[in-house]
Amino acid sequence: MAVFLGIDVGTSGTKTLAMRENGTLLASATAEYPLSSPKPGWSEQNPEDWWKATVETVKKVMKAGKIKPEDIAGIGLSGQMHGSVFLDKAGNVLRPAILWNDQRTAAECADIEKKAGGRDKLIGMVANPALTGFTAPKILWLRKNEPKFYDKTTQILLPKDYVRFRLTGEFATEVSDASGTLLLDVKNRQWCKPLLDKLDISPSLLPKVYESEEVSGKLNAASAKLLDLKAGTPVVGGGGDQAAGAVGNGIVKRGVISATMGTSGVVFAHSDELQIDPQGRVHTFCHAVRDKWHVMGVVLSAGGSLQWYRNQLGQNEIAAAKKIKTDPYNLMTEQASEAPPGCEGLFFLPYLSGERTPHADPNARGAWIGLSLRHGSAHLIRSVMEGASYAMRDCLEIVNDMKIPIREIRLSGGGARSEFWRQMQSDLYGRRVVTTNAEEGPAYGAALLAAAGTGAYKGVVEACTATIKNVTSTDPQAEAKRIYTKCYPMFGRLYKSLKNDFAELQRLIAECE
Repeated sequence: MAVFLGIDVGTSGTKTLAMRENGTLLASATAEYPLSSPKPGWSEQNPEDWWKATVETVKKVMKAGKIKPEDIAGIGLSGQMHGSVFLDKAGNVLRPAILWNDQRTAAECADIEKKAGGRDKLIGMVANPALTGFTAPKILWLRKNEPKFYDKTTQILLPKDYVRFRLTGEFATEVSDASGTLLLDVKNRQWCKPLLDKLDISPSLLPKVYESEEVSGKLNAASAKLLDLKAGTPVVGGGGDQAAGAVGNGIVKRGVISATMGTSGVVFAHSDELQIDPQGRVHTFCHAVRDKWHVMGVVLSAGGSLQWYRNQLGQNEIAAAKKIKTDPYNLMTEQASEAPPGCEGLFFLPYLSGERTPHADPNARGAWIGLSLRHGSAHLIRSVMEGASYAMRDCLEIVNDMKIPIREIRLSGGGARSEFWRQMQSDLYGRRVVTTNAEEGPAYGAALLAAAGTGAYKGVVEACTATIKNVTSTDPQAEAKRIYTKCYPMFGRLYKSLKNDFAELQRLIAECE
């Protein structure tokens, strides 16, 4: 039976897995790498780290799964979206990649909207407003602030597409990831020449666009030798991490929604036609399913807020967990369960990296509001988890406003592995939530795309139907649902009350630098 590799170039590390044609997982491996923040609000990585991690994990998977090179029938790619890799004419990286959570480009976003003729016209061209995380403003930032690098740039690639270049020598991307550059005509699934002209960005800087399951290149001899694979192995388009993760979770039909609580939080809805929020609160991108689209709300620091708490305030839990050989998150969750729903009036705003949906505000910041002498660590931890879940509900409410049916919510990410957090999400969303047998995320979706694109299945939907099944379901508890229904409007009002103060705070920080 044929075997397919899925490679996911994530923010904290690269994960590779091997999957049989029937969806059975053979082996997986992850290699981590650092992220740098040379200035406040900046976020960068070295693309060479992605490549080294790819080589390391592919070799580990092949060995662990006892897989022969000739068994690999296809390779799928996924990765963090929106990042910018700038290459010179020799294919060398000119500077560290600027990542999806980088916030330096507020001025460039304003410039893009102005040059496009206004926010509404920009949304009309590329289905989305200009946000600091997207690729296009990063390109303008480089041109303005580092012209010596921009002048040498001959190709701009997204993170997974840089790994594709190293694998195949091809400059290529695919529709789901390209949608997040702000330079794709999402309706027609091709680069938006009118906007490129307005921004004075040459189309030659951008790679060829494929559908996600389409073969985009073949493994070249040098990379095949390095990876102990067979030269000529097909590499399909793949998908941005959220689209690939949706494929890996079976979000390929109308009415099935995913809520992924990872470092960032994502609410993802499949759409058979192009649907755009006129206010631009959610993204409308091409799906990794051919000729389909998706609507996506993004919370920048969802599980990342709990990770921040663990790293900065959870030293006792880390030490205790080490002694009994468990995960610190297990101890933190146990504590959180001791506090009641609503945390007795304590709210946490999870805007540690600014926020995307629904506020599109890079100046937003995290905050505890309502602290009193009654509150202890249990309340603090639970409020962080509730804050991330409230922010995810913000995304769900917009999907509902757009008349996109929500018949089923599939949970994934760290927030799905915790029974306590699954119940909290069900209570706070006020809906039944389910999990599936596919827990490997974007890497699994990338492998399914490879299987669909190389003939193992007739298409992506067939691949998902054959391999992905629901395994758990959680219904809301009446009393907790009642409390969260009363508390949720307050969560939204708190941001509105602080919005101007967040902007003033950023001006104050700039003046003090």
